[in-house]
Amino acid sequence: MTTVENVLVIKLGALGDFILAMGAMEAIRRHHKNAQITLLTTRPFVDMAERSGYFNHIIVDPRPKFYELQDWYFLFNQFNKGNYARVYDLQLNDRTKVYYRLFMKKPEWSGVIAGSPLYYPNTNWRDMHAFKRHQEILQVAGIDMRIPDLSWMTADISLFKPKDPYVLLISGSAPSRLEKRWPATRYGALGLKLIKDGYQVAIIGTQAEAEVIERVVKSCPDIVDLCGRTSLYDIAALARGAAGAVGNDTGPTHLVSVIGCPTIALFCSAASNPAYSSPVGQAVQAIQAEDLGDVSVGVVYKHLGILMNPGPEPAT
Repeated sequence: MTTVENVLVIKLGALGDFILAMGAMEAIRRHHKNAQITLLTTRPFVDMAERSGYFNHIIVDPRPKFYELQDWYFLFNQFNKGNYARVYDLQLNDRTKVYYRLFMKKPEWSGVIAGSPLYYPNTNWRDMHAFKRHQEILQVAGIDMRIPDLSWMTADISLFKPKDPYVLLISGSAPSRLEKRWPATRYGALGLKLIKDGYQVAIIGTQAEAEVIERVVKSCPDIVDLCGRTSLYDIAALARGAAGAVGNDTGPTHLVSVIGCPTIALFCSAASNPAYSSPVGQAVQAIQAEDLGDVSVGVVYKHLGILMNPGPEPAT
């Protein structure tokens, strides 16, 4: 095991990307058991990073524009006073290539900076799933990575936990990416079928997704509406008890799948590709279409049933 004392991990990104990188973060912590590990990230992920126990320190990246000299000096100062012997670049973009240049004394750089002793030589890394890419990059540093244990993400959900057995619906997405949403009426119709089968159905999302959730509930009035009532820690706790989940390509869908909940993830191929960013977990099925309006309730219902009720293992 390496004796590197000061380590910097860089992960900015959106929620789904951050969750996909948690396996790498956990693996780095496990490998550098006694090191001082600092995370460079953006403000939305500070609380998760602090609660995870993976990091000793956190730096909030101001993501400066080229003319914001004070913020660039802040980063320059943070990088060079940290005395980092190694950097794990989990972001892998042009911004982090610029950050590399800010280090006066170049650390060992895990990523795609040519010339580094931890250089990842696969030039096709952009065509890989993010989880697999992190696995291979960390292998260069002698680190084994797996699906993370997120047992630290928990909360008291006794006041709104649905009755067992229950299924979670995640019908929203970023308001700027409406094409990533399976139609609300389809979620409602799926809810009706599941309720008929004896499941209680709960729908989760933020207030920014209230309009689409309201349409789902209108289509299926017996759904338990948890819009605006759940934190990420609540969602993790709900996922542990759920029989299954169906969601769009959005952060909470990635979270419930990593927790281990059988998950159907719906992908609009015009917006994202599951080959690169499908949720990971013990039981995940991605369904992709150019237009999610073309995906029938029957198809989603069938695949969810297979995930929730797998057949017996084949005889050997």
